[in-house]
Amino acid sequence: MVIKPMIRNNICINSHPAGCAQSLRNGIAYVVKNLAGGKSPARAGGPKLALIIGCSTGYGLASRICAAFGYGAATLGVSFERPASASKPGTPGFYNNLSFAAEAAKAALPFKTLDGDAFSSEMKEQVIAALRDMAKSAGISPEIDLIIYSLASPVRTDPRDGTVYRSVIKPIGQPYSGKTIDMMSGKIISASAESASPEEIAHTIKVMGGEDWELWIEALDKAGLLAAGARTLAYTYIGPELSWAIYKNGTIGRAKEDLERAARAINRRFSEKASGGKRRAWVSVNKALVTRASAVIPIIPFYVAALFKVMKERGLHEGCIEQIVRLYRDRLYAPGAAENPALVPVDGEGRIRLDDWEMREDIQKAVLEQMDKVNEKNVEDTVDIAGFRHDFLEVHGFDVAGIDYEQDVDPSTIV
Repeated sequence: MVIKPMIRNNICINSHPAGCAQSLRNGIAYVVKNLAGGKSPARAGGPKLALIIGCSTGYGLASRICAAFGYGAATLGVSFERPASASKPGTPGFYNNLSFAAEAAKAALPFKTLDGDAFSSEMKEQVIAALRDMAKSAGISPEIDLIIYSLASPVRTDPRDGTVYRSVIKPIGQPYSGKTIDMMSGKIISASAESASPEEIAHTIKVMGGEDWELWIEALDKAGLLAAGARTLAYTYIGPELSWAIYKNGTIGRAKEDLERAARAINRRFSEKASGGKRRAWVSVNKALVTRASAVIPIIPFYVAALFKVMKERGLHEGCIEQIVRLYRDRLYAPGAAENPALVPVDGEGRIRLDDWEMREDIQKAVLEQMDKVNEKNVEDTVDIAGFRHDFLEVHGFDVAGIDYEQDVDPSTIV
């Protein structure tokens, strides 16, 4: 079948297998060149066994690629994807997992990917068993030294009582109204959202907060699978004040605050163990990017398109893979920090800051100036709506260089 993007209300409901595969290979090539020094795996001092919870797209996928192809780590990934059928494409993550498996096998890198509900107790048990089996087959210790928590799910079932929680993207206290951009048409439109109820706030924290991260660390610790120098990381975003009403001060922000609470709780747990202070948990504050979700959050497409314009002009723009390379190389496993987690650069709240370039005063000033200039006649020139559109399509395997989108493809396989 010939697969073309199907987009409804800034949501892409399909994906392209060949495009996803090529995009992943492009990411691997960047990691080999910029992290592994041109020969994968060549970099020392990194993880040997990594667990990536939420491994199939975005930061989770980039984290897995960097661990495997940058440092030669064995990786176990967890995700929940819809597979393809003979007549319908699978999710982007489904194709990314297939592509990662193919490339890791070529490079003789140990790996395993489990598909299912990462929030469930059953998946935690499956992971523990799989880690032991994979380590035995690879002839390495089953103790994990890197755990990346990068889940992005709108729904969570609490494994302890079966309660189903659903997250929402809403402001707190007051309704929100502001301008945004339709990325496909370039039209400037008004976006609004009603304020969240107390129940919606609580549900969003349950889904997107740090409780499940803590449960994962507890399960792995009880199973004796945490290395003496185990490091764990979750990702967050803060952004500029203009987005705070819908993001930092909204339901997502409350959930991200809980993620930081969880990091502190995990560090307390680590401090009580005889790990010599080498185990550590962090939250990494990352730069604004185009994800499957960001296109539908009010103000975010408008801001990101302006940000891309400014950062590209200054040579500071990064996508997912570029940021995670910088995270590993210059933060998590920087010289000295690779042996001593206390030397990992953090801010006053103990957070790793990869949004440092985005939040520079000169960058933010220029972004606001660009946003003030925009109208529907000059939108393509004033902000980088084309770049936003490209990144959104690429996440789903479309608009990838070298792919013939007129070619008939089998949706159940990758090329």
